[in-house]
Amino acid sequence: MEVLDNLAFGFSHALTINNLMFCAAGCIIGTLIGLLPGLGPLATISLLLPLTYSLPTGGALIMLAGIYYGAQYGDNVSAITMKIPHAASIVACIDGYQMTLKGKTGLALFTAGVSSFIGGTVAIVVLAWLAPVLSKVALLFGPTEYCSLVLLGFLSVSMVTTGSVLDGLGMCLVGVLLGQIGTDVYTGTQRFTMGMVSLYDGIGLVSVSLGCFGIAEITKNLDNKERRSPFNGAIKLMPTWPEFKRIIPSALRGSVVGSILGIMPGGGPVIAQFAAYAVDKKLSKYKDEIGQGAIEGVAGQAAADEAAARTSFIPLMSMGIPENAVMALMMAAFVINGIQPGPNMIAQHPDLFWGLVASMWIGNCFLLFLNVPMVRYWLSVFKIPYGALFPGILFFCCIGTYSVNSNVHDVYVTAIFGVLGYTFLRLKLDVAPLMLGFILGPMLEENFRRALLISRGSFAPFVTQPISAALLAPAALFLLWQFFSFVRQSLRTIAARRQAA
Repeated sequence: MEVLDNLAFGFSHALTINNLMFCAAGCIIGTLIGLLPGLGPLATISLLLPLTYSLPTGGALIMLAGIYYGAQYGDNVSAITMKIPHAASIVACIDGYQMTLKGKTGLALFTAGVSSFIGGTVAIVVLAWLAPVLSKVALLFGPTEYCSLVLLGFLSVSMVTTGSVLDGLGMCLVGVLLGQIGTDVYTGTQRFTMGMVSLYDGIGLVSVSLGCFGIAEITKNLDNKERRSPFNGAIKLMPTWPEFKRIIPSALRGSVVGSILGIMPGGGPVIAQFAAYAVDKKLSKYKDEIGQGAIEGVAGQAAADEAAARTSFIPLMSMGIPENAVMALMMAAFVINGIQPGPNMIAQHPDLFWGLVASMWIGNCFLLFLNVPMVRYWLSVFKIPYGALFPGILFFCCIGTYSVNSNVHDVYVTAIFGVLGYTFLRLKLDVAPLMLGFILGPMLEENFRRALLISRGSFAPFVTQPISAALLAPAALFLLWQFFSFVRQSLRTIAARRQAA
């Protein structure tokens, strides 16, 4: 009953006219961004992050959250109709595009929309029930436990964000080093500033995010000479009853998988879609059809994608740990508005927490309407030339980064990180771990140094305190497993070269 009372309290805040408008705006922008090739919630939230300075706190966070989970809906449309995937809709290209080739585009889009609604609803129930429990557990965390948790998050996120663990850890390290630029809060020492006064306060989060994600993505898209024609196929939405009955079991399985992986450090929509697809290939009655245009191949991944997007807010709001780059930007939005996500957030800002949770279900209803009956209209987005879009995006990038401190230097820094971001993309290095390292690095350093101060320089509390030891144990196992995997792969490579010689 307590959860129901809290949700009722949240709906009383989320159903105000202003918050409804912000929620609808976030869902519309998110869906549109999901439809556009080359863009995504990461770049969009980074572009709109400066707006949180001038908007009401609750409305700004509701809008940014709507952009994130709204983009998961829109991603499926471009993947199914044109086989243009985003990171969170790669699996949708498999069976979804096969359904399009068979003339079942409408059925595939209906399946994705309804399954996403089911996944989002299940995830919201999990979020409302589990987040307060985790926040009470998080009160047991001190500097030692937080340090161990951040370290575990580093390893987990790097593993799933990029195909190479070494590349992921390397990018995390680059982000950590960038986060050290500025003035040391404990000693006042200038670090890595090269004598430049403009770097005494460090590098701004907005400049890094706009450069590495916004400008880098635009440059990459302009560098791609491949042209795709707009989708002009027929759209017939409504399925038959036997087809509808195939959607529900797969969507429920995907919802469970996505909810679990969304909570775990390093989880999220990208890994959840593959896991749900694998579960369907094992458990579905129609598993032999999956991969050839089966409804289950669309339903399971869409539900998992949306569920993971919602439950990824649990580690952020209950423990103050962002599990992916988008959540790192959401954390920045919280901090910009003077709110520290963590175990005390529910007690200190109950209206904001429960209002945000309630707005997610309201946004779910908005998105169901936007992505099922209005699919025909959304597909007209593909007719907009990209050449007409990127000048405006670059303009808002410059305005956004300048508006933070009214400093032209920030625009130059953004341009530098745009070049770096594009370089990383050309080298096929994922920039998301860099962002996470930039956010989590200072947190790791601060809690590590604080823990050592409390223990008077002793490392013993990291392994003697139960919670810290429980968090470090899987981290140690992960490192050992990666080390042995690296050694084994190296030995195989050496043996293959000898045999070839």
